Amino acid sequence: MTTRILICDDSSLARKQMARALPPGLADEVLFANNGKEALAILREQRAELLFLDLNMPEMDGYQVLECIRAEDLKVLTVVVSGDIQPEARERVQKLGAIDFIRKPTETALVSQLLEEYGFYRPGDLEHLAREDSKLHNRLAPAPNIPVNLSDYLQEIANVAMGRASDLLARLLKVFVQQSIPKVAVIAHSELYMAISAADRSENYSAVCQGFTGAGMSGEALLLFEDASFREMAELLHYDEVDGEQVNVEVLMDMSSILFGAFMNGIGDQLDLKLGLGHPTVLGQHRPINELLEHHSTREEQLLCIEISYCIENSDIECNMLILLTEDSVPFLEKRLAYLVD
Repeated sequence: MTTRILICDDSSLARKQMARALPPGLADEVLFANNGKEALAILREQRAELLFLDLNMPEMDGYQVLECIRAEDLKVLTVVVSGDIQPEARERVQKLGAIDFIRKPTETALVSQLLEEYGFYRPGDLEHLAREDSKLHNRLAPAPNIPVNLSDYLQEIANVAMGRASDLLARLLKVFVQQSIPKVAVIAHSELYMAISAADRSENYSAVCQGFTGAGMSGEALLLFEDASFREMAELLHYDEVDGEQVNVEVLMDMSSILFGAFMNGIGDQLDLKLGLGHPTVLGQHRPINELLEHHSTREEQLLCIEISYCIENSDIECNMLILLTEDSVPFLEKRLAYLVD
């Protein structure tokens, strides 16, 4: 007997990875949803009994889906599959009814172990039936062909790396970090200011940048920190003094060390690449974003830009991180993508 399975994730790469991680023959058909609203429509029609659910999605996130499942008493068992690995994220989803939590990227052995634990799969049973049942044998075909482009790929690996950085920040400061959905765009240096969402706000920012290089990939990371967040951040970091320009610089350097280091390590691990970080440099303080990014405006080289926002729950602390990849990095990334999706 097979299981009716639904995979809900806004990332085409994550959906493909999750489908591939399922034991062969487990499901007649695997259904897919791009966001929480689509998933709930399928669940209300009772078309799935096991849900693999992402947390960080547009339209309706995973937390909201779990709340609706519980409120409507929908008959489905839910396993959360997320790049957000903060301890509190795991606790919250279990309180909302999820039976388990898997961190991204998905590991096939872990998925099989979990499915066996909950009685969905017993090693050997499906393989034995497949040898005797030609219909079931057909179910051993590869997972559905889900197209993945470079933007999808970068968004998903950024999502996983962002989860690592949030986890480190949450553990150090004993807070919960609200994560954005990474935005990926190909832009010119001169368009950088207009392309980032933080430019829509009028507050002044302070910024620090740090270059990085690896075999086949290079670029720079920028942290844009809202001026209104400095004092509260200094208090969370337990500084003796929480006001003054020197304190602000220390906050910038500490935050960049935490976020850049964890994020770039997360990217490097997924790409099987050692990335070296240069020395951080303060671009400026207490200025509009267009002035902080002025050094980019005269260059016309195309960039792959990944934008991420971090917001600490129940506080006014918010910052934006930009990962700017050079044009020369594209062939390396495309090669890695082709290897991954084959």
